[in-house]
Amino acid sequence: MATTRKRVLLLGGGFAGLYAALHLEKTIARRDDVEVILVNRENFILFTPMLHEVAASDLDMTNIVNPLRKLLKRVHFFAGEVENINLERRTVSVHHGGERHGHELAYDYLLLAMGSVTNFFKLPGLQERSLTMKTLSDAIMLRNRIIANLEEANFECCASVRKRLLTFVVAGGGFAGVETIGSINTFARSVLRHYPNLPAEELRFILVHPGETILQELSPKLGAYAQKKLIEERIDVMCRCRVAGADNTGVRLVDGTVIETNTVVWTAGTSPNPLLEALPCAKDRGRIVVNEFLEVRDYPNVWALGDCACVPDPATGKPHPPTAQHAVREGKIAGRNIAAAITGGKKHPFTFRTLGQLASIGRRQGVANIMGINFSGFIAWWLWRTIYLMKLPRLEKKVRVAFDWTLDLFFSKDIVQFMPHRAAHSLKDTAPLPDMFSPAESTAPAS
Repeated sequence: MATTRKRVLLLGGGFAGLYAALHLEKTIARRDDVEVILVNRENFILFTPMLHEVAASDLDMTNIVNPLRKLLKRVHFFAGEVENINLERRTVSVHHGGERHGHELAYDYLLLAMGSVTNFFKLPGLQERSLTMKTLSDAIMLRNRIIANLEEANFECCASVRKRLLTFVVAGGGFAGVETIGSINTFARSVLRHYPNLPAEELRFILVHPGETILQELSPKLGAYAQKKLIEERIDVMCRCRVAGADNTGVRLVDGTVIETNTVVWTAGTSPNPLLEALPCAKDRGRIVVNEFLEVRDYPNVWALGDCACVPDPATGKPHPPTAQHAVREGKIAGRNIAAAITGGKKHPFTFRTLGQLASIGRRQGVANIMGINFSGFIAWWLWRTIYLMKLPRLEKKVRVAFDWTLDLFFSKDIVQFMPHRAAHSLKDTAPLPDMFSPAESTAPAS
């Protein structure tokens, strides 16, 4: 007699979703009466802590991504985008492919781990004219922009716009902003010798931060140290400043200052995935409220975690921070609780304390707080690389990253642009082609 398989649907392939899937891979995904499906837009997981190293040409772009199909053997993977979640009917609508084929997936157990999106706070012109640092494409675009600006500014005919081309602004003094500006500043200054018409004093990097000091997640002492090191590397740190908007001339600050630039990187805000807005469950600042077992209130067999969940910390009375180290452990606990719900086992509450925080600030310098102990300088940078290398999934990627880092000690950084379009001279006609990442290109049927 055939039995109906119970379906576990995992939405999101970031740290939280992946580590839930990896736990289920070892447990209930082995059973014939259970089907586990992971839905994610990309077919890989991005190791975001190393994203700024791709932008700075320290790492090859494929070495910080892991194919989900290689990580998961028993959990089925669906490469698609979620359109709608119906908690009452227990269905999820998804689409995939160039022609956006639609599917409706029913579920018995649901995990929401869809992460966050960039929040531009409706500042005029910012979304249209700024770059972000959340995806692999973001890092590649920033790297290409830096190289393109250097190439253009090197010509004498561009002297009048050289100031704009050689000024780079990063908004946000948290980990993402500090690591990004530290890395790209080191990159640009190290390759400047290949551009004979560009004096070093014309190259300008500016970090805009609304707080009193940068890296407020760390101790004031480490934040002050990081700020001092950035200034020593000729980075202008503008604290107590906010971006008011962006236009064709550059970035406008709230005090009326205009910074002439064509490159602004926005790292100053995120929001939960907008799909959550339509869900009828309780929320806190857009994040789904869950209990200590990561269960969504009033909806049995639904869990939420990561950036899209408000996870209570009974020790502090506040939500746990939405960091990668929390997401990994939330994923493991959620996987155990899903398995327990199916097998009738015991549920496990989520309890965790931050083990430490680390930041690379450029030119082999860093800051770190590990188990309450502060580190700075080269040793903090070495700890940053060592710890994150250990956390990078799969031995193959660890070896490739370690090899890239070793080569970086002996050879100069690459300044080749990755051009995401086909060359016109390779075609029979000379009609312009859409960019390979544009909507027009993505609607073409797969061959």
